[in-house]
Amino acid sequence: MTAAPKPAAPPLTQRQEARRRRILATSAQLAGRGGFDAVQMREVAECSGVALGTLYRYFPSKVHLLVATMQDQLERLHETLRKRPPTGGDPAARVAETLMRAFRAMQREPHLADAMVRALTFADRSVSAEVDTVSRLTTAIILDAMGLPGGPSPEQLSAVRVIEHTWHSALVTWLSRRASIAQVRVDIETACRLIT
Repeated sequence: MTAAPKPAAPPLTQRQEARRRRILATSAQLAGRGGFDAVQMREVAECSGVALGTLYRYFPSKVHLLVATMQDQLERLHETLRKRPPTGGDPAARVAETLMRAFRAMQREPHLADAMVRALTFADRSVSAEVDTVSRLTTAIILDAMGLPGGPSPEQLSAVRVIEHTWHSALVTWLSRRASIAQVRVDIETACRLIT
């Protein structure tokens, strides 16, 4: 017997959304300074001007908070890419350009990138909704870059999943200093050639 789906949470009020944005900004700021370990829930609450219990109502754990921070960062990137779309001559080139732009944004904030990627890696089933949202956003960013009239074929969607896995793996290997930026670019460009 399967469990009944959880009812959708009511939409946040304007005040709640402003509080949530403050919390995410604080999380990004603390992670940017010192990575995963620098994000302590008590300090996030204090710096955000919210009670610790309130913070836990929004984000049940540090992993939830940092995965939501990654979601927020991807939403900002997606908005930037919509304003300044990639200019490559074909879908593979546009996706490679898009992912390298995303990678350069991560390079500018390596501690934040490390914290978000570690949280995504540590996420268990309790964070699956947030992880799924990050995955959907990444897919949407790639599909927008592809710019296909009429939408992707099943084969192209499969290629997008491989590209997402490659991008995530490239981030992990770069953050752990096992791959250079040049190698990341080669791997991303190679994966993007799966798009036909």
